[in-house]
Amino acid sequence: MYFLNDVWDWFWFLFWMFAYVAYIFALVYILIDVFRDGELNGWAKAAWTIFLFFVPFLTALVYLIARGKGMAERSARKQREYQEYSEDYIRQVSFASPTDEIAKAKALLDAGTITQGEFDAIKNKALGNKY
Repeated sequence: MYFLNDVWDWFWFLFWMFAYVAYIFALVYILIDVFRDGELNGWAKAAWTIFLFFVPFLTALVYLIARGKGMAERSARKQREYQEYSEDYIRQVSFASPTDEIAKAKALLDAGTITQGEFDAIKNKALGNKY
């Protein structure tokens, strides 16, 4: 019977550790949201932060009830901004126009960095020619 007691002790230890880590993640996410919100003034941000440190469970519960919808909207807006930024970056990096590539290659040729053969190869590749 002693082994069974050890297994349940281990189970409860893991359960409470999981709950503790989830709680810490929630507090950090709320703190990030407080400072991400542009509608809150500095005093309100300071008040939420102080209450999060001194009465964390109650403050987290009140914050999620009172400001949960805005929290979700700010998170969705930030996700869209990240998505648009990464799509713009990918377009800039991977979809350079053939004339841009040829112009860059011409600048390298004029600077003496590449040879005429390398320039011709880049030009043909940019224009979609095999040879």
